[in-house]
Amino acid sequence: MSRVRRAPGLLLVLAAAACGASRPVGSRQAPGPTASPREASNILRSDYVGSARCAGCHADIAAAWQRSPMHLMTRVPETARVRAPFDGSVFRFKDDSARLTQAGGARFIELTSATGGVHLYRVTRVIGGRYREDFAGVEVAPDGGAVPSARPGAELILPVSYMFETRSFRLKGYSVMVTERPGLRAGGVWNQTCIFCHNTVPYFDDIWGALHGPGAPGYQGEVVDRLLPPGARLPLAVAPGRERELVSAVAAEVRTVGGTGELPDDPAQALRRGIHELRGRFTAQHLIEVGIGCESCHGGSRAHADDPRVLPDFAPRAPFLNPAEGREVTRAERINRVCARCHQVLFSHYPFTWEGGQRRGDNPGGSSITSGEARDFLLGGCARRMSCVTCHDPHGEDARADLARLATPAGNRVCVGCHAQFAAPEALRAHAHHDPAQAGGSCVACHMPRKNMGLGYALTRYHRIGRPDDPVRVERDRPLECALCHADKTVRELVGTMERWWGRRYDRAMLQVLYGSLEARPLEATVTRGKAHEQAVAIAALGEAHVVAAAPAVARQLVNPYPLVRYYARRALAALRGADCAVDLDRPTAEIAAAVRACVPEAFAGSAPPVDRGAPRGADVPDED
Repeated sequence: MSRVRRAPGLLLVLAAAACGASRPVGSRQAPGPTASPREASNILRSDYVGSARCAGCHADIAAAWQRSPMHLMTRVPETARVRAPFDGSVFRFKDDSARLTQAGGARFIELTSATGGVHLYRVTRVIGGRYREDFAGVEVAPDGGAVPSARPGAELILPVSYMFETRSFRLKGYSVMVTERPGLRAGGVWNQTCIFCHNTVPYFDDIWGALHGPGAPGYQGEVVDRLLPPGARLPLAVAPGRERELVSAVAAEVRTVGGTGELPDDPAQALRRGIHELRGRFTAQHLIEVGIGCESCHGGSRAHADDPRVLPDFAPRAPFLNPAEGREVTRAERINRVCARCHQVLFSHYPFTWEGGQRRGDNPGGSSITSGEARDFLLGGCARRMSCVTCHDPHGEDARADLARLATPAGNRVCVGCHAQFAAPEALRAHAHHDPAQAGGSCVACHMPRKNMGLGYALTRYHRIGRPDDPVRVERDRPLECALCHADKTVRELVGTMERWWGRRYDRAMLQVLYGSLEARPLEATVTRGKAHEQAVAIAALGEAHVVAAAPAVARQLVNPYPLVRYYARRALAALRGADCAVDLDRPTAEIAAAVRACVPEAFAGSAPPVDRGAPRGADVPDED
């Protein structure tokens, strides 16, 4: 089930297959030439039936899905396979520590803080499972009983991540672009932060802010459109004359989560009140199911399960929603928007995006970290004809070798399905100006460069499909994307070649500001002058290219103001030196700097440790991972 070549049909088959009890287990049926009826409603709580109802007809898909990391995004620890060692292992962070233990079938994390004292938490949720595990838990007394608390019974996000790649712990907050944290403490309330994307909820609950419009109270329910350019949006709206039905639906959901009282008749006021109620009252008992189920993507499918002739629909539907969208929406676009319900994140209030954008601007660029891929894809040029499932298996775990093959000339067959003019080797040579049989002949290598920070310690591909010679990227972002492969070239050499090959003209003054000199090598200049997300890319690329001369500059980034960048610097420095400096990144920055000086004396020769060049004052806010 993990073959990416089969992926384009998998999601479509599930959407079209029958679920009637009379159909043999595992059978599939493609729709006939006559259009089948679609579900009239697929977002309300009453529209959902749960994944178990799907398994009767889709046994093979359901079996693969049960094993997939996405389905297992949230698990209860009593029945989950947990990879983190709850065997008395201790994670030390600065002057604090976390001790992981297990007793009586339960798992515990004890936090000992120099400033916060000792707190014991029983783990209630295990989150993630492909690259790392995170945890949520409730505070308990040493004997396992309840404790007096300002938030009694609240499941809190715990500050420990277990990284599979290194089999080590990391501060959970350092999974995203936040600045240095002083110690270990339990964070936000689980059911008020990460519950919606990591579990199955009625999609109706997600869209209240969108239906309200500007000025809606903030909560975890989001839709992607506010992060898209106006021309790419598909705004949700209430059908004229159906406002009362919307208010009734909101009131029903508020009652389900334990709210009381009448809602105002005015839809905007009702939505505002509903959002406050939902934010405070939605708990695990209100989930459709723990983890990501079939209906997280396919929508509430009760009508389809009851009558297989009624097909699921990726478009959100309800009697009170206005179906008029103002333009044709392709099936691929619909699928991409389903993925973008969760994979749209610009994490942690880090202020900068790709394309020189601002997260809080009217038109933010692409994300620089994993979990924004689908929204980034919608920003690119292929999102109307190509969907996420073209490359990714939506029902299982992608085979890493298959994904890697997509970034070779063998993977070009995905692209030439639409861009047939580049199928012939000589046509591709003329277009790419590289040997079509070598790495430079890969469509993905140039149009989806590795410039995003992954959930582990390696770069992943930027999913906004575009061109490396795009003036917006060349003149606003560092490093030049061509430098990711051509680390030995100067800014002048690279832009001169790009201008000659593709007929562009670039503003030399803007490039001078970015790199300090046109004779600079983009990767090395980016490490010194770039924003934090740009530095991480340049650091990783220098390590992979084994540019030994860059070791002192890379070593300085072991005290980068954004700790996530430090992990990339440590890995790159080990590659450049052929040995690990054994710098403990869980110590205070002053101690890290001293360790760097001892290992790479030239790192700070004649200079102080680097200061933050990227974060404006006030940008540091609580974690949003």
